[in-house]
Amino acid sequence: MTQAPASGVDKSPVPLRVVAAVQRALGGSQLPAALHQPEFRGAEWTYVKDCLDTGWVSSVGAYVDRFERELERASGVRHAVAASTGTAALHVCMLLAGVGRGDEVLVPALTFVATANAVSYTGAVPHFVEAEDRTLGVDPEALERHLQAAARVEDGVCRNRETGAVIRALVVTHVLGLPCDLDALAAVADRWSLVLVEDAAEALGSHMRGVHVGGRGRLSALSFNGNKIVTTGGGGAILTNDPALAVRAKHLTTTAKQPHAWAFDHDEVAYNYRLPNLNAALGCAQLERLEDMIARKRVLAARYIDAFASVEGVRSLVEPAGSRSNAWLNGIVLDDPAQRDPSLEALAAAGLTGRPLWTLMHRLPMYASCPRAPLPVAEALEARVVTLPSSACLADE
Repeated sequence: MTQAPASGVDKSPVPLRVVAAVQRALGGSQLPAALHQPEFRGAEWTYVKDCLDTGWVSSVGAYVDRFERELERASGVRHAVAASTGTAALHVCMLLAGVGRGDEVLVPALTFVATANAVSYTGAVPHFVEAEDRTLGVDPEALERHLQAAARVEDGVCRNRETGAVIRALVVTHVLGLPCDLDALAAVADRWSLVLVEDAAEALGSHMRGVHVGGRGRLSALSFNGNKIVTTGGGGAILTNDPALAVRAKHLTTTAKQPHAWAFDHDEVAYNYRLPNLNAALGCAQLERLEDMIARKRVLAARYIDAFASVEGVRSLVEPAGSRSNAWLNGIVLDDPAQRDPSLEALAAAGLTGRPLWTLMHRLPMYASCPRAPLPVAEALEARVVTLPSSACLADE
C-alpha cells in the first residue's frame, strides 16, 4: 500500500486510496469480504427443523402468521402480508393502488429493475423521475418541477399533458436503506392526486423522524432476498395501514381462493404469491436478531465514514438528517466517474467485494422509450457511486 507523504496528503491513485480506506475500516476482518452475506446465529435451525418435523413446509403454517405479526411489530405498520418475493409484493402493491393497463406510474430512474417491472406487469408504463444527491431517493423538488411541466390534474386525476394517460401512482425507493424525504414526497403525491407507494425492499429497520419507513405510503413492499438485512431465502411482504387493502392483498396472493374446508372456489384471476412456511420460519429467527444486526451494521458504517473522511476525491454516503438508516449497504461517491471501474477492479483484486449502483432504468432496452424527467443527478450518481462490503460480521473484528 502506498504511504502518504509527510504532508499528510495521499497522492496515490484514487483506487488505491479506496482500497486502503476500506482496509482501515475493516481492520482485521477475514478476507474475502462479501458485499452482504446472510448470517444465521439464532434459532434458524430450530424453527426450520420444526417445519420439517411437522410437515408444514408450504404456504400455510404457523410461522407465516407469526412472521407477519412480527413484521408489524418491527415496522410499526398495522398490517403485513407475506409474499413469495419482493417483486411479487411490489406487483400486488401496484394492483392495490389501482394501477392498470395504459396508466403511467412515476418510478425512480435510480432503482432496481423490479420496481419498473412490477409496473409493467400491470400493463402500465413506468415514467422515470430524478434522484436526490443526498438520499439517492426521488427528489421532491425536481419531481414537483417535472409535474408542473408534464402533467395536469383534472377532476382529481393526474394526467400526462402530452399523452393524456392517467398518472396513477408515485413509487419511491429507499436506496441502500437510506430513507428518502417522505414528508416532502407525500406532500407532492397529495397535491397531484397520486397514490404513494414505498419500495422499502432494502430498508427494514430504517426510520425517518422516528417513524419506520413503509408506513407513510398507502402501500409498501419489503424484500427478504438472501442479500437483505433479514432473509427468508427469497420472500417479500406488503405493508399497509389500511385493513381493507390488507385483506385484499392476502386474497390476491393466495390465488383468490374462497375459504372452504375442501372446495376449490376462486373468484378472480389472482396469484400464487404466498410465502411458504419454511421460509417464514427462517424469517422469524432472523427478525429476532434484527436490532443486533442493525447495531453492528451501523458500527461498520461509522468506521467507513471515519476511514474515508480524509480521502481526497471521495465522499461517504451518510444517512440524511433526522433519519436512522439500517446501514444495509455502505457506499462512497467518487468525484471523478472515470475512477469508478478502476476502484471496483482494485477492490476485487484485494478480496473486497464492491458494486456500482444499478444501470438506470431508462438505459435498459425495454424501458428506453418510456417517458422521463431530466435525470442529470441520477446519471451522475450512476457513474460515481461504489458500494462496499457491508456484511454485519465485518463489524465483529
